[in-house]
Amino acid sequence: MDFKEKKDKKLDSRKSMTDTTPLLDSTHQNQRHSYYRFNSFPISNSFAVEMTTNILPRQFRSVFLGVDVGTGSARAGLFNEDGKLLGSASSPIQIWKDGDCVEQSSTDIWLAICTAVKTACDLGNVSKEEVKGLGFAATCSLVAVDSEGEPVTVSWSGDTRRNIIVWMDHRAVKQAERINASNSPVLQYCGGGVSPEMEPPKLLWVKENLQESWSMVFRWMDLSDWLTYKATGDDTRSLCTTVCKWTYLGHAHMQQINEKDSCAMESCGWDDGFWEEIGLGDLVDGHHAKIGRSVAFPGHALGSGLTPHAAKELGLMAGTPVGTALIDAHAGGVGVMESVLASDSESIVDEDAISRRMVLVCGTSTCHMAVSRTKLFIPGVWGPFWSAMVPEYWLTEGGQSATGSLLDHIIENHVASPHLANRAASRRISIFDLLNEILESMKQDEGSPFIAALTNDMHILPDFHGNRSPIADPKSKGMISGLTLDTSEKQLALLYLATVQGIAYGTRHIVEHCNANGHKIDTLLACGGLAKNRLFVQEHADIIGYPIILPRENESVLLGSAILGAVASKKYPTVRDAMKAMNAAGQVVHPSQDVKVTKYHDAKYSIFRDLYEQQQKHRSLMAEALS
Repeated sequence: MDFKEKKDKKLDSRKSMTDTTPLLDSTHQNQRHSYYRFNSFPISNSFAVEMTTNILPRQFRSVFLGVDVGTGSARAGLFNEDGKLLGSASSPIQIWKDGDCVEQSSTDIWLAICTAVKTACDLGNVSKEEVKGLGFAATCSLVAVDSEGEPVTVSWSGDTRRNIIVWMDHRAVKQAERINASNSPVLQYCGGGVSPEMEPPKLLWVKENLQESWSMVFRWMDLSDWLTYKATGDDTRSLCTTVCKWTYLGHAHMQQINEKDSCAMESCGWDDGFWEEIGLGDLVDGHHAKIGRSVAFPGHALGSGLTPHAAKELGLMAGTPVGTALIDAHAGGVGVMESVLASDSESIVDEDAISRRMVLVCGTSTCHMAVSRTKLFIPGVWGPFWSAMVPEYWLTEGGQSATGSLLDHIIENHVASPHLANRAASRRISIFDLLNEILESMKQDEGSPFIAALTNDMHILPDFHGNRSPIADPKSKGMISGLTLDTSEKQLALLYLATVQGIAYGTRHIVEHCNANGHKIDTLLACGGLAKNRLFVQEHADIIGYPIILPRENESVLLGSAILGAVASKKYPTVRDAMKAMNAAGQVVHPSQDVKVTKYHDAKYSIFRDLYEQQQKHRSLMAEALS
């Protein structure tokens, strides 16, 4: 039965998904219903004012919907043609974690999306007729479905709900090592080797460990591609997902097509020899039917738009244009990269300026996105990926696998955390805001010349989930130097600050490495949840030494997704045109001009780099002792 004609099996209720296994802590379970934008903070009158101000008479209004599926929630945001947010909503999604295995359910995710979309439309006072285009973004997680579009388990548990291997899953480290030992030519477009977070190692793991599931799967899909397939019935894959996570060579299309002539292109960028060499030759069968027969530029209009069934579930109009999707971090790049200052936009047009910017998409992990007209091969940094984010540009993608999740880990596992969390909740502020206040108070009490100096004897290597870039060592471990028996809130504040600094030193390492290999980055743009934390952004600016532009709209990933819908609807001819129209700059955070701050961070950065060297020596010593 064709997927677009098939109706999903009816579920009794959303709660039934969690009857047997607790998937979230009790706090999250009590938040199963959608919650508003800026859900960590109280909803103020300013939100209602913004909603009212942006509403135009319906007959004149074009609204574009962006959907983003992150690690912990599905979100929906509605934007006007200038990129202003009209309303957004979020709904939590389930996640199973067991050691290196991290899994989710596509059924659960789709239900969460439907809830978020309907709530966002209600909040934004947007009718389904006003939504002129829709775009999806999601984590680069691997989805398995059978010939009827039903979930196929990828879990040791055999639970059929669990049909997604989440991006951060590290079960396939050994498979990644074996694949990299092949030295296939395609690996030079992955920074020299695949990560266990990419799809080929995960596919190989399933084939070697879950034979029954392997034989049942009819389509293997990146999550964002599955979402557009679910919405339209069109199995065309995105150049973003296939190029960045599947070793597809997007530049195979460089001479035959350009974005303005966008169409679904026959997938001629697969390297069949690579798949056969690593033991996955069966994925080549049927013109790569299981992994993608056709590909398209992000924003290309898929099929006939929303199918009647999907439209009914989402509360939208059948036929609403749907754009080819992006990975969530890449949608953040599209949503922010043209956020230039008004003074810059009014000056002489500099088409190369975009190549001097790097976008930091700061969430559970941080992705570092830079584009160039020419391809740049940078060891340990993913890419170059052609047309994977901004069509017809080469993308360089650095990353840190644990940033937001690392800060959560450091805070939540400290003995002072529960009391601190209660204090923050009683004041209706985030725990980050409270920690920032404590640090400011400590600076005053101790007579410290600047907040960063409070951590002069505490140093952190933030590789708690390996090093993605630029060392590309998934076995790297986190390190903390400077612990005492102190368990106070002040000590937690210092740990938090040192972790923020460690993350920023990691970004500095990535930026320096990219510039040493051909990039000319001199400006940073930041988006995502952590970009709302003023201390996080300021420490990055001071440590890297570049100004950081924050977007006018906080929800850059949702905006990037909505841009795909705007392009699919033909409102804008290309993604770049839509970015220029819908991106807008907000605040600019400048690095400190105090030479003492620069000298201090230079010293700490040197220690940061030395921590990994020490770890390598320790590894070598222990390996020799056990040999």
